[in-house]
Amino acid sequence: MSAPSDLAGLIAPRAVAVIGASDDVTRIGGRPIAAMLRAGFKGRILPVNPKRDIVQGLTCYPDIDALPEAPDVALIAVPAALVPQTIEALGRKGCKAATLFSAGFAETGDEGDQAQRGLLALARRVGVRLLGPNTLGVYNVGIGYYGTFSSSLDTGLPIAGSIGIASQSGAFGAHLGALARDRGLGCSVLITTGNEADITVSDAIRWMAEDDGTRVICAYMEAVNDAPALLDALDAARAAGKPVLVLKSGRSEVGARAAASHTASLTGDAIVADAVLGDHGAIMLRDPQSMMDIAYAASGGVRPSHRSLGVITVSGGAGIVISDEAERIGLPMPALPDAAQARLKQVLPYCAPANPLDCTAQALNDPSLLETFTRTALEDGGYGAILCFLTYVAGSPAMSGRILQAIEPLRRAYPDRLIALCALGPPDVLRRYDDAGILVFDDPCRATRALDAVLRMGGPAVPATRPDPGLAIALPAATLDEAASKRLLAASGIAAAPERTVADADEAARAAEELGFPVVLKILSPDILHKSDIGAVRLNLRDAAAVRQAHAAILQAAATHAPDARISGVLVARQMPQGVECLMGVHRDPTFGPVAVFGLGGIFVELLNDVAVRACPFDAQTARRMILSIRGAAILQGARGQPPVDLDALSLMLSQLSVFAAAAGPRLASVDLNPVLALPDGAFALDAVIELTQDGEPDADRS
Repeated sequence: MSAPSDLAGLIAPRAVAVIGASDDVTRIGGRPIAAMLRAGFKGRILPVNPKRDIVQGLTCYPDIDALPEAPDVALIAVPAALVPQTIEALGRKGCKAATLFSAGFAETGDEGDQAQRGLLALARRVGVRLLGPNTLGVYNVGIGYYGTFSSSLDTGLPIAGSIGIASQSGAFGAHLGALARDRGLGCSVLITTGNEADITVSDAIRWMAEDDGTRVICAYMEAVNDAPALLDALDAARAAGKPVLVLKSGRSEVGARAAASHTASLTGDAIVADAVLGDHGAIMLRDPQSMMDIAYAASGGVRPSHRSLGVITVSGGAGIVISDEAERIGLPMPALPDAAQARLKQVLPYCAPANPLDCTAQALNDPSLLETFTRTALEDGGYGAILCFLTYVAGSPAMSGRILQAIEPLRRAYPDRLIALCALGPPDVLRRYDDAGILVFDDPCRATRALDAVLRMGGPAVPATRPDPGLAIALPAATLDEAASKRLLAASGIAAAPERTVADADEAARAAEELGFPVVLKILSPDILHKSDIGAVRLNLRDAAAVRQAHAAILQAAATHAPDARISGVLVARQMPQGVECLMGVHRDPTFGPVAVFGLGGIFVELLNDVAVRACPFDAQTARRMILSIRGAAILQGARGQPPVDLDALSLMLSQLSVFAAAAGPRLASVDLNPVLALPDGAFALDAVIELTQDGEPDADRS
């Protein structure tokens, strides 16, 4: 990945060549010039068209060689067949970056993909960075640069501000920019990457992370084409204190197909993407409205250190709605201290001063009550965010001045807290609150969610510790049976129940005597991964006769249901005491490499989808946080009078599994430990399935 400074000419150029320039402001070659002239672009615009001497009042040059200087960037609006010679000419001229509007490359199929690969090789040879092909381009509002043909500019130029947008899709990225503009939000930069032959969304995020004018980064992605670069960019943004709001499409089967045809990329597993990108600080979202709400709330740069919400309301019903939403998303709303509640009762005897703080409609007659209740919430409640539900009252021209007079001093006195209103009214009235640094929302639930997102940004960053996986693990040539899988995992510290592999019924009986009854018997075969499905498992065997009988029954079940399976023996294992059944597993994601999964075992894990996912490898402390993040974690901690399990042992096993997966390399397709028995004094893998690929290909694994 190139350094972000390499993109300076692309995003903040001083001289721009427009190849295929047009006098027609509705054409692709004319729109950028018209927009830059309208915005007062501070640099030089150099149109290129052999059929024109003047374009939109500017001197036009017949070809690239005739340009009076080497442009910082070239906007290419010519047919695909002419693009290679255009890139070559730009390289000769000394231009270092090109925005390639032209389509007809990888998005069209195999032939177009080959053409795109050849174009990238050419661009690298002549020293030109490529944005696109098939991109809508870039704008940089602060300098009036509009290297884009987006028709969204026809309805108005963006507002200068501190929000940056990076998008694979040009039209959707421009839609986000228009949403920001229509909400009165300042958008500093839009970068759309198209087919991503060279420059990716990751590069755009990295540039914004280092750009002084950008505070909040919004990203739309359909696929992750360079996972290591994306994770590095997210880490850079987090280190710079800049939240990255990510909307990743392709979550559904239909959506994934559409994404593949649109960007010529494959879409990875959505759950994995959410987990891995979230671990690197991305805030994963599902809709543009939430993205704009959070970008708005975060763009002021206020990052409270305490995640809690205090609600001031003139409506008891609204207070309940906000409380319900806060509970649903896990945003704490602790009650005001008793002494503070008593003081508010003295001021307004019929108020409800806990939290929400209901100052009733009396605050409309006496706005000093609003100041008193809000100040008490800030001083005594210590809430990181305050949400005042004032509805249309705050939008009233007659009342807004008095409300602003009550709250604006508190905004200045508590610069480290978020203060928001839920209000309706004319835009010019509500803008006065915005200008005072007071957030305004028209929906209490959206306000609650946006405030919570910003409150989460203010917490201490948990360092991502990635242990060194050490030497690569030599995997066997073919898939292993359960016993061999457990032996391979045992070398990495993953414990199994005491067990023996036996060849006949007499040996099984002797092994059971040595292990101690009761025991479990299972068929051993690399070809039978789900043994219980065919009746090849027997539990709770309490004497030698039962063991011999079970041995015969298991072999018969395998012969009946899997006659072609290779049988390597029978496994005799000590039946462990009762504990909590969990599952651990590793799946090799095509984008992010090996990812570990943890959940409670049994049928409920699939029904409830209560699992935690993380990229491998990670340490035991991270594994513990992962385990305790599932909704059913209370079961592991001793719910309903049961003893708590050994979380240290369980966390260590999960961490060791992640390190094993990272060291095993691309031939490891998956590991399934189900169940893992968590006991008060240890954790044991009771079953293990390791699946291998025959021809592993290097992927985005960062181990």
